[in-house]
Amino acid sequence: MSQADALTELRERLREFAAERDWGQFHSPKNLAIALSVEAAELLEHFQWVTEEASQRLPAAELARVREELADVLLYLVRLADRLGVDLIAAAKDKIELNARKYPASEVRGSSRKYTDL
Repeated sequence: MSQADALTELRERLREFAAERDWGQFHSPKNLAIALSVEAAELLEHFQWVTEEASQRLPAAELARVREELADVLLYLVRLADRLGVDLIAAAKDKIELNARKYPASEVRGSSRKYTDL
């Protein structure tokens, strides 16, 4: 199954999940964007006080919790995109192309500077 097909299947499962619970009434773009931000913050909490090195080698139990937060972020992102009619795969491909123009490899290799500072 392609990534696009997997994302479409996930979107459909989320639609069904929300419909079965009559949650569509709560899934406005505003509410979903807020929920997405909250879940991203919950993900960030797992890295708040660890070193760079420790963040790359999380213990299994902590990695399992991070995995759940990553899933929450993805689910809210997919649901928000669905409610706004945004094709996430196309949007991501477009963004990669835009970033390639903003950050030419020959100019930014090994640098973390923002494109406005190049």
